[in-house]
Amino acid sequence: MKSGVTTMNAGIISTPLPMTAGDRWLLRACLGLPLAALVLFFGLPMLSIAWRSLQQDSGGIGLGNYLALLDTPGVWRAAFNSTWLGLATTVLTVLLGFVLAYGLERTRMAGKRLVAVGMALPMLAPSLVLGLGLIFLLGRNGLVGKLLGLRMDVYGFWGLLIADILYALPQAVLIIRAALRHGDVRQYDAAEVLGATPWRQFLDITLPNARYGLLSAGFVVFTITITDFGNAVVIGGNFPVLATEIYNQVSGQMKFGMGAVVGILLLAPAAISIWIEHVATQRQDRLSGDAAQPPSPQRHPVRDVGFTVACGAIVFSIYAVILTVVAGSFVRLWPYKFEFTLKHYDITLSDGYAPLWNSVYVSLLAALFGTSMLFMLAFAVRKFPGRLANLASLLSALPVGVPGLVMGLAYVFTFNSASMPWGVLYGSAALLALCNYYHYHTQGYVAMMTGMRNVPTNLEDATTVLGGGTGHILRDVYWPAIQTTLLSIVAFLFMRSMVTLSAIIFLITPNMSLGSVSVMRLDEAGFTSQAAAFSTCIMALVGTLSLVLHVLTARKPVASH
Repeated sequence: MKSGVTTMNAGIISTPLPMTAGDRWLLRACLGLPLAALVLFFGLPMLSIAWRSLQQDSGGIGLGNYLALLDTPGVWRAAFNSTWLGLATTVLTVLLGFVLAYGLERTRMAGKRLVAVGMALPMLAPSLVLGLGLIFLLGRNGLVGKLLGLRMDVYGFWGLLIADILYALPQAVLIIRAALRHGDVRQYDAAEVLGATPWRQFLDITLPNARYGLLSAGFVVFTITITDFGNAVVIGGNFPVLATEIYNQVSGQMKFGMGAVVGILLLAPAAISIWIEHVATQRQDRLSGDAAQPPSPQRHPVRDVGFTVACGAIVFSIYAVILTVVAGSFVRLWPYKFEFTLKHYDITLSDGYAPLWNSVYVSLLAALFGTSMLFMLAFAVRKFPGRLANLASLLSALPVGVPGLVMGLAYVFTFNSASMPWGVLYGSAALLALCNYYHYHTQGYVAMMTGMRNVPTNLEDATTVLGGGTGHILRDVYWPAIQTTLLSIVAFLFMRSMVTLSAIIFLITPNMSLGSVSVMRLDEAGFTSQAAAFSTCIMALVGTLSLVLHVLTARKPVASH
């Protein structure tokens, strides 16, 4: 293999410099190691769960577990509940998300910074924190019920609906905002010249241009809803969904074959949704040309005040739920004795704070190992195209369609084995870190490839002409150019690993538990205020990291082209 660099110096054209054997081996290692890890820690577990679904209790191989679904009404009830909940959540979330996104992108409403911070809060906490906050506010002993003299019951469909909307709303807003940024001001100028009213412009230009973004957001929200475990286990009550059904089949009834079947049942709509979302994103990108000029919002007092009120009301609900959890951790007896206390932070159940530090350790492993693998893989795919690179890109796109519960269950089937050498990983922090990393592998890979594409090719060419090999290109070109991207991916993997619950619920052991699981255990044991205290600690850690990242990236100089 030869580098494709050709330069002209004093009228003499230099021929491409040959790649040394060391460079070739370095590129092969950059591609081979991450690809082998991707096959072992993602491909093999997915094959394992498919194979386990065919293993019958009698010891044979067949479709018995699938046929048993016909005699398992609980699964079908959970599937119906998940579908109904997913559809209701999707419609309402996309509607509210559009209001927020439009207010942020197309109006000059007040308080945009507060809205943006509010949108970030659900990302800093385990999903079950939203359910916990709703219990503090609207539960049988909630604050609202006490103030109104009512005994409210938020458990079940309505509680899940509110919690899932608040949980999925930030991601919907991100997608819809991106779609609204693809607009072209020239279309609006032409429409105004033709006499179109603002409402007509909205119907004929804004909505059609944003349709693929809305579709993409809808499928993402639907996927998040039907695969969420945290809110369902805290506030679901007697409203079973597929996520809790998998947990009950495996942890409650020890029916691993049926758990695998339900996992595949949950995997199918998630995978279809992700595929449709991918297609919608591609079509949205085609709508925006390179010369498009995003519209700049003009001041319109009535509209701006209206969106300020509407967006403020929506975001207030997020602040109220999250901050209520924080407040509840410092109150002696919620909602009856509002005396300040730190007694709820004296946690002795569930190994005290050990799971929190385990989470930090596991999250650091996931972030550092994952970012290293992604850096090598993205560099190799960019510099060493071929069939293996195409295979790596294909495999890298698949994890996003696998729900966390399915990923964790697949890891149980794969690594809980004494006969296989990789069985030594079971119950270790390393396996938890690997599960968390590969659960979010796709998002990290996309971010890394985006950062790689922004590296100036002329710097690579110059380094090669001056005699620098692959190692020099990595050290002197890519490393300085994408440090901000690397830092962002490290923070992303760390934060998601700190708050995830579904992916690791089946992998924890008495000697290796994590913070999000401790929150669930404390709530199940009736120590709701201690669960709030533990959640506050997790949010404080993740929020501090997010703030530090914001400061570092704001000060980071942009690489010159």
